[in-house]
Amino acid sequence: MPTPPWTDTSYGSMVRGALWLDQVVGLGGIFTKADVREAFPDVAQIDRRLRDLRDRGWRIHTQREDPTLRSDEQRYVEMGAPVWEPGQAKAKPKSSITASQRSKVLHDDSFICRSCGIAPGDSFDDGSTAQLDIARRRVVLPNGEEDIQLVAECDRCRVGGRGRVVNLGDVLDQVASLGTFERKIMAGWVEADERRLSGLERLWGFYRALPADSRQLVRNAVLEQGE
Repeated sequence: MPTPPWTDTSYGSMVRGALWLDQVVGLGGIFTKADVREAFPDVAQIDRRLRDLRDRGWRIHTQREDPTLRSDEQRYVEMGAPVWEPGQAKAKPKSSITASQRSKVLHDDSFICRSCGIAPGDSFDDGSTAQLDIARRRVVLPNGEEDIQLVAECDRCRVGGRGRVVNLGDVLDQVASLGTFERKIMAGWVEADERRLSGLERLWGFYRALPADSRQLVRNAVLEQGE
C-alpha cells in the first residue's frame, strides 16, 4: 500500500512521527527535539511518541548509543514496523534485561568492558568517562545453532560492536591447534582472566618506543648476542 504523507492528521501522533522520520529525516539523518517540536507544534508529548517507536523495532540513537552525537541530537538508524499499516502499530514484546541479570553479567565479566578492558569511571582518550552497559552478542555455537548471550561492554564498544557475530566453533578449533607451550601460556591468561605481559614482551614494547638511533643500538646488541 502507498505510504501516506506525514502531514495527514487522520493518523495518530506516533504514526505521523514515524512517517516524518522516514520522509523528512531519512535513514542516517540527525534531528533535534527542536526539529520535532517545530514539525509537530500542536502535538503533546511528541517526544514520547517517537520513543514508543523503539518498541516497534525502530532504532533511534542518542548520545548514549552514538558518542559522536551532541546531547540534543538523535540519529534515525533503522526503520522498524511500518506502523501506518493495519496491525503493525502493536508493540513487540519487551525482552528487557532484569536487574539481577545485569548484576550477574557485570560480576561474571569482572566489571570491565570485555572488548577493550576499560572499567567504569575510567577515562577515554578524549577525557570522557566510561560507562558499562550490557550488550547482546550473537554467538554461533559449535553445533551451528545461534545463541544470544549477554556481555559487559562500555558505551563505545557496545555501539561499535552492533551486529558482531562470534563463531565459538572457530575459537575452539584454534584452541585445539595450540602447541603445548602456547596452551600453557593461554592457560595462565585464562586463569588470571587477563593477559600478563612477559619480560620479553615488555622489552619489545620499550624497543618499539625508542627513537631510531637508540633502536639501532639495541638492534646491534641483540644481533651481536645472537651470533
